Amino acid sequence: MIEVEVFGEDPSPGGPDGAEVAALCELAAGALGVGDGHVAVEFVDAERITELNLTHRAKAGPTDVLSFPIDGAGGGSEVPRELGDIVICPEHTTDVREAVVHGMLHLLGMDHESDDGEMLELQRELLRSAPR
Repeated sequence: MIEVEVFGEDPSPGGPDGAEVAALCELAAGALGVGDGHVAVEFVDAERITELNLTHRAKAGPTDVLSFPIDGAGGGSEVPRELGDIVICPEHTTDVREAVVHGMLHLLGMDHESDDGEMLELQRELLRSAPR
């Protein structure tokens, strides 16, 4: 089971609630064969995402989503794997649902900057199939 903790709220109208955020995380994890773990998703303002973007990526300005993986791909522990944290700034995100899936795929080791389009294609497929 993927345990998802949501901190803050998506203030955008029609944005996903906590249950939908959890379902999107589970969908992405399942697509990559990950059946258990813990992830935290936090909604932040532009000031906070700007700080994180500068500190962790050395890039000035806000961004839509950042992912911070914690445990590697290995398993074998008695406790659920700590997948990591996803930080989303709804103010700089055109689609919060997409940001959740995007962040989760990054936590699970995918990287659209170094693959041949697989991550973004999987992201599109997952969003098409995700219930609302």
